[in-house]
Amino acid sequence: MPPTFRDRVIAPSLLAADFSRVREEVTRAIQSGADWLHLDIMDGHFVDNISFGPAMVQAVHETNDIFLDVHLMVSRPDHYLPRFVAAGSDLITVHVEAEHDVADTLRKIRSAGCKAGLALNPATPLEAALPYLELIDLLLCMTVVPGFGGQPFMAEVLPKIEAAAKLREERGLEYHIEVDGGIDALTAAHCAKSGANAMVAGSSTFKAPDMAAAIRAIREA
Repeated sequence: MPPTFRDRVIAPSLLAADFSRVREEVTRAIQSGADWLHLDIMDGHFVDNISFGPAMVQAVHETNDIFLDVHLMVSRPDHYLPRFVAAGSDLITVHVEAEHDVADTLRKIRSAGCKAGLALNPATPLEAALPYLELIDLLLCMTVVPGFGGQPFMAEVLPKIEAAAKLREERGLEYHIEVDGGIDALTAAHCAKSGANAMVAGSSTFKAPDMAAAIRAIREA
């Protein structure tokens, strides 16, 4: 039974893993209790960093059985979308700020058999997502400026999360609300109180002395 927005979902971010041991790192995340694996795709243009592409997604897909939460921080998500579908993505999140027809891209993600997510940068108001809420399975509220791991959590995003949760209830929708950036047991508690249920955590999970304990702490926060 797939999780609903009422379930706490923990998605360790591969960006914080040891890239020389990707297969083992993903296995460690699964054995530590991860629900999803979050993969940040950065093109060096939409954000000022370059991470990895569809080949990494495919490698993870072929070597481990875990739900792949793929976050496209790229300027033209519509152009690259088919490659990430073919690579084995389960959920593909695109940014409302990117250069594409947002509604068309979201429909294409769903028609390809994937779950569709829409991401908002910290400075982007919730209003930018309003036309698309019926088209998404997940709303990602970035809690740091996207592009680099290890940044401090931005508490000013919490009211946006609260408003997104209220809108979900008012419209009778069921999208997950995901947070990404500076998430640990303490900040996860604040996000959960505001209405978020899917927690992306990089450094606080992969770099923790005990990954299972770290995931458990975020789940119970």
